[in-house]
This record gives sequence, structure tokens and C-alpha cells, in this order.
Amino acid sequence: MKTGSCSCGLSWFLSTIWFVSVSVSRAAEIDPLVYEEQLLWVGGTQGQVNTYRIPLLTFTHKGSLLAFAEARKFSSADTGAKFIALRRSTDKGATWSPTSFIVDDGKNPDGLNLGSVVVDEEEGLVIVIYSICFHLYHCSPASAMLVESRDDGLSWSLPRNLSVQLGAKAFMAGPGFGIQKRYNPAKGRLVVCGHGTIEGDGVFCILSDDHGRNWYNGAALKSIPYNQKKKPLDFNPDEPQLVEMLDGSIIVNARNQNNYHCRCRVVVRSHDGGLTLPIDDLFFDDTLVDPAVAAGILQKGGVLYFTNPFNATHRVNLTLKWSLTNGTSWEKKSVQIWAGPSGYSSITSLDTGSVDDRKYIYVIYEKGHKDYDETISFAKIHLYGGR
Repeated sequence: MKTGSCSCGLSWFLSTIWFVSVSVSRAAEIDPLVYEEQLLWVGGTQGQVNTYRIPLLTFTHKGSLLAFAEARKFSSADTGAKFIALRRSTDKGATWSPTSFIVDDGKNPDGLNLGSVVVDEEEGLVIVIYSICFHLYHCSPASAMLVESRDDGLSWSLPRNLSVQLGAKAFMAGPGFGIQKRYNPAKGRLVVCGHGTIEGDGVFCILSDDHGRNWYNGAALKSIPYNQKKKPLDFNPDEPQLVEMLDGSIIVNARNQNNYHCRCRVVVRSHDGGLTLPIDDLFFDDTLVDPAVAAGILQKGGVLYFTNPFNATHRVNLTLKWSLTNGTSWEKKSVQIWAGPSGYSSITSLDTGSVDDRKYIYVIYEKGHKDYDETISFAKIHLYGGR
């Protein structure tokens, strides 16, 4: 059932008051520290892969940590043939399995592009959504594809084409993670948001109410002008990451592709489980300076965490910021994870309620010395300075 504007406003007000009430104590406690870091993938070191990009990270319902990447076979270009690479950890990132390739597109000249991973905790299901022919340069139509694992990431289904359900419009999930809603409205729903092609861009969400068996189109926040060639400073939201808040609303934090209004992030909120992204709930977060990139965002314990290359024009200076007020403001202190070239990032955590799991978040990101796409690195972050 769609939530009315009055109840949404009350819910937002009450949740904000709650966050403010805990912010005084948490501000003194949170002191993030890069506790451990290791490289998961290095481009050019395996004969089959030129470049690893587009890192995704998630925990399964059993507590295994899954890291994914787009393994570009012959060049660093967005087009071309690729694998979806996977490494798996059963000890919270201390050790990792060798790389396996769970999808192989052969020699497709406009091959797969990795999108989003979403975990259905109710059915113990891990779903990866990606696209093929997204750029429409050498093939058409574009298709959204899905593979899934029911054994904690050990084996994967054959790809399933979602275009039969969603239509043939080009849709690129993420990159990042989708969510299974934990709170009403639409508790249990799977929500995955992504973007369109350069001309027909914007933020679009797809939804499933039956654990990924069937999908349908949800919210759309279209670029302006839509389906036309863009110019600098046009409104062009792109590459979103979404997170569910404790009041059941969904915050979508998106790349501001053409730097409309600012060199910062576009933020919009859904109050109906991803059915709509109303303009009334959109703002530009000037605090989150951004060079137009896919960023990471995570809600953990009433605190919002955010990672991106904190620079207005260059993909450098990967930084962790946090908010105690639902993202309406951000703490002045931040943590530099890597000063050098850095690109896309993703954040996850394990929420078992244990004392140990409350202490850590985990970040995967593109990292280099000369170029940001040289490696993909995994960092374990202690939220309380190692204490």
C-alpha cells in the first residue's frame, strides 16, 4: 500500500529525532581505522584477464563474504568480452578462495557488464544481475540477465534473461547491491536500482515480490532532456546505490553524471518500497563532493556510511564519511582509505548482533598508483579505532 505524504513526513521526523538523540554518544565513539587490507585482483596477472573493474561485495545469509568483479578479457574498455569473477571468504575476509568465473560471455564485442548483487535472506538466495549489449554498439537489443546461487555462492544457475518481464529497454543494475526490505512498506521485497543508456539515462528500479522469480519495473527518475543527447550541466542521475533506513524508506544515492547543480551526489528517497522516487524528496548533497563515479553507501546501527573518491574532478582520495542524522549532515571528521587513484567502491557489513560484528564494515574498491583500475582491494574497517 502506498504511504501517504503526511505519514511519510511524520515517519521521517520521528526517525530523524531518534537519530539526533543517539548522535551525541555515537559521535564520540566512532573513530574508523583501516584495520586490514589486501588486494583481491590485479589486472594483467592472469592470461585470461586484462583488467578487473566494478567491484561488488556482500555477505550471504550464512555469513560468507562474496566479492565480485567484472573481469575484462582483452582491454580496460567498458565494451568487449568479459567474465564475472568471484572470490569467497568464510572467515570475514581473512582468507579467500581462488578466483572462479561464474559467467563467461565468450568473445562478445559488447559483452556483459556487472550490475548488482542482492541477498534474499528469507530463501538463502544470492542473486547477481548484469546486462549484455548495454552500449548497443555491436549488438542489440540490450538485455538484463540474472544468475543465482542457493548454496552460499559455491555454484550458480544458468543465466536467465529478464527482458521477457521487464521489456527490452537498456537497463544497467547498480553497480552495487540491491536490498531485501526488512521493514514495511513492502517488507520482503527485492529492490534493485540502476540506470539507462547515455541518452535514455536516469535512475530506474526493478522490483520482485516473490524472491526473484518475477520482476517488474518500479520507480523511474529520468534525465532531462530524456532520450536525447546530453550537454554539460544537464540533469543526468546515473549509477545509484540504495540503502533502507530504519523507517522503511529507501535512500538512493546517485552519480551526478553531468554535474547538474554541483560536483556532488544526487540523493532521492522512496517511501513506497521503490515504486516511486518523487522529486519532492530529491536534493543535492554538496557535502559529498564527487567526480562522477559509483560510490558505496551503507546503513549500520543507525549510522550512514559513505565511500567515494573525495575529489571534485579526479578519481583519487578514496574516503570514508559517516552521518548520524540520516544523511542530512555528515561528520566533519573522515578517514582516507587510499590517497592515490581510486574509483568505484562498495560497502557491506555482517549484522548478527554479536559484539564483534558491530565493530566492522568492509569496503571493496578500485585502487592504483598511476591509474585507478590497476587493482581491486579489500579493506576491513574497525569502526571504533581498534578498541
